[in-house]
Amino acid sequence: MKTYQNLIIGLFFTLSNASYSQTVKWIKSNEGNYWQEKKIALKKKAEGKPDIVVENEKELLTFKAWGTCFNELGWDALNLLPQSQRESVLKQLFSQDGDLRFNLGRFSMNANDYSRNWYSSDEVDGDFQLKNFNIDRDKTTLIPYIKAAQNYNPNMTFWISPWSPPSWMKINHYYSVRSDKQFNAMSPLSDVSLYEDNKEKDVRVFPNQFTVNDYFIQDPRYLKAYANYFCKFIDAYREQKISINTVMYQNEAYSYTIYPGCAWTAEGTIRFNVEYLAPALKEKHPEVSLYLGTINTDRYDVVDEILSDPRMSKTIKGIGFQWEGGKILPRIREKYPQYNYVQTESECGWGSFDWKSSEHTFGLINHYLANGCTEYTFWNAILADDGVSGWGWKQNALIRVDSKAKKATYTPEYYAVKHYAHYVSPGSKLLSYKESGEDKKPILVFSTPEGKTIIIAGNFQDKEQKLVVKSGTVFLDLMLDGHSLNTFEINK
Repeated sequence: MKTYQNLIIGLFFTLSNASYSQTVKWIKSNEGNYWQEKKIALKKKAEGKPDIVVENEKELLTFKAWGTCFNELGWDALNLLPQSQRESVLKQLFSQDGDLRFNLGRFSMNANDYSRNWYSSDEVDGDFQLKNFNIDRDKTTLIPYIKAAQNYNPNMTFWISPWSPPSWMKINHYYSVRSDKQFNAMSPLSDVSLYEDNKEKDVRVFPNQFTVNDYFIQDPRYLKAYANYFCKFIDAYREQKISINTVMYQNEAYSYTIYPGCAWTAEGTIRFNVEYLAPALKEKHPEVSLYLGTINTDRYDVVDEILSDPRMSKTIKGIGFQWEGGKILPRIREKYPQYNYVQTESECGWGSFDWKSSEHTFGLINHYLANGCTEYTFWNAILADDGVSGWGWKQNALIRVDSKAKKATYTPEYYAVKHYAHYVSPGSKLLSYKESGEDKKPILVFSTPEGKTIIIAGNFQDKEQKLVVKSGTVFLDLMLDGHSLNTFEINK
């Protein structure tokens, strides 16, 4: 009789706990030990205060796209690999059955700092009618790269921004903003144009000395020709079956570079976007959205000056932030909630390809998504060797190619991206978040269109930390390893 009673009691406890025995897939990465998978169970009680309480009815944003940039040096690195490896890399990056599942592409109009060297689509001085415009260079580099990606994802969308206009459209008639004895041939005498008598040196912001001149010539003939240049570029790519959906007028108008770049003032930015670029797009490409970007300064006053012009709200649909711009993203979004917000370039590091870079990128993704960005674009997906640019510095990439061994290595940063992109599909709803603070523990919670709950959490401390997430009446309650990246997949 006692045995029978014990069986009944055991059955009762089994049934009463059935709703809490739901299993969760846990994917964890530590330095040198990536993508470890195991099953754990949710709990009906938790020890300690929850880091996050998930309210399923509360949706903070709908995520749209993960993307990357298409650059010439990336194409060169990819082509160092044997065909089988090359196709494997493309599949992992772009196939919707692959690792990262990128469905958004960015590329530059004219050369950028990861082009082989400087070029534009029309370097003929005074060609206001753009009779010499062509994308012949792109047909040998960027377009084959993009088409290789499209083979794995034909539904990709694309956006563009220039690093520099054609050199003849600039006040210094050169592709860079600053001279450099080693890496460009610009006359040092032209450097005087940048600051003139501007003595501002507020080291708390970037840049600590601000340009007082537009490097694009503010003459109507030049401004009109440049707006038409954008339209011709869109036309030329459309002929190649590559549709550009979004345009931003300038990459990093606040980096005064020795590589292709162009400095703009707030006044010049407003003038070109409102009076020239927006009208040209409306007339010739009304299907293309104009965003303000890419914003890479934490000078709130400058960005606010641009956006406070009442004409801007009728001109742009969104704003793109990167680098230092991410610091003012929350304030700008609070004041201007009507715009779409996107992250435009993940920070590229200094060629270290190390674990620290993976934690940095993991934290950046958390910050931008938590603060309303519905798209996230990575910089170089693939580079060779030390990731050296044509202008002499090193940068990271998600995949690193050994040019001698003809072999690709998936870097720690690749896995940091995979922890997000492999599980947060387009259409996923952000339900809750916690940014990385003093505890160095960023957390995001999503609900996917496939009906799954995705929890992504990092621990950047040296020691273990407890993670508690409350969802309804159940808890995810466990210890996170020090310096670990974690994704939890819960099926409904």
